[in-house]
Amino acid sequence: MAEIKPLRAWRYNEALQKDIDKLVSPLFDVVSESQRQALYEEEFNSIHLSVPRGEDSIRGAAKRLITWKNDGVIEQDDLPSIYVYYQYFTLPGSDKERIRKGFIANLRVYDWDEKVLLRHENTMPYSVNDRMSILDQTQLNVSPTHGLYTDTTHEIEKYLDDAMLEPLYETEDYQGVRDVFGVIHDAKIIRRIMDIIAEKQIILADGHHRYEGSLLYQKERAKNNPNHTGNEGYNYHLMYFTNTESDDLRILPTHRMVNGLESFSKSELLKKLDKYFFIKPIAEAPDVNEVILGKQWAFGLLIEDEAYKVRLKPEMINEISWDFPQAIKELDLTVMHYFIFEKCMGIPGKDQRGSKNLTFERNFTKCLTSVIQRESQCAIITKEISIDTVKEVCYSGYTLPQKSTYFYPKVICGFLFGSIKEDEFNSFFDEAFQ
Repeated sequence: MAEIKPLRAWRYNEALQKDIDKLVSPLFDVVSESQRQALYEEEFNSIHLSVPRGEDSIRGAAKRLITWKNDGVIEQDDLPSIYVYYQYFTLPGSDKERIRKGFIANLRVYDWDEKVLLRHENTMPYSVNDRMSILDQTQLNVSPTHGLYTDTTHEIEKYLDDAMLEPLYETEDYQGVRDVFGVIHDAKIIRRIMDIIAEKQIILADGHHRYEGSLLYQKERAKNNPNHTGNEGYNYHLMYFTNTESDDLRILPTHRMVNGLESFSKSELLKKLDKYFFIKPIAEAPDVNEVILGKQWAFGLLIEDEAYKVRLKPEMINEISWDFPQAIKELDLTVMHYFIFEKCMGIPGKDQRGSKNLTFERNFTKCLTSVIQRESQCAIITKEISIDTVKEVCYSGYTLPQKSTYFYPKVICGFLFGSIKEDEFNSFFDEAFQ
């Protein structure tokens, strides 16, 4: 089903690679303002391409890219390759080191109705247009999105392990994660990996806005190109692939912050919640995460100086009127968005995607601080989502609300860049992979 292709990546020159720590950056949608300002001070940091600054920032990024190429700051690899990317990390409360194993290659751009690439989240138009503009001006995939394939044999990982015996470089990133980077040049191995993925559907784990930017750009270019063949660079998208069967694929919770609701009242909210939920006060707010852990349809509510566990009354699950399959109705996220935000807070489901009243925060302490300091009216604390839930939603054809998943760790930007320019995308060696 899914066609992938090796690429001749653009990478920092050998001298600069010695200071790779100064060149990598967080992805555009997770980098904080303070991180941006610090990274902008590094002349060759990848953030100048991924999150360019200035009045004419995107055109400026395109000019900077040309300069970097001409000056040899970045150089294009001679051979089409598959690039190996391992992330070594630990989780809070555990000292066990985990390894997320994956590889980077080009994926043919598929429209959603082709059912080759499956999404689980909706996108926000502004971010899509921003990513599309950068792709158009730079002709570069600045960072890979994250895709999931399912393979119980783990055959690909064996090839990746071999490549990691001689890594190209490594760094410790802003998450405290050790990122290690390698390469596979062997055409036979690359061909085998391509054949394995060709039988798979891919789930888009992270990077919905960047991928949709590529999809819209591909449609536009194909429409306006009378000689379109389907093999042009704009038909492909840079992606990092990991196996859903790995034990080290983690999805962390994303909590909801509520702001700006008119006539908001704690007593009124609790009264409305009482119709649908069992409500239990929690003496110590930091205990919320443990109290709701493992309990279906249970959430934490932080409001003023108080904390509560709210758990849906089982008989209420059949009250959901949204046109979803029963399995999707029974997801925690559906329950939260239907009963808490639509029924109790008056934010209709159709408006929640673009609502200014809902924001997202992954750090519990920040949620608690924001509520106590009255910067937010309240916070809804959620649990992590399983990969089985993501699969269930994707295979159903439905999507989760935006920012429902936070795959951890995040891929970083700066290890490589993928060009879609015709004279840089195609290669004499491509025949080896036909």
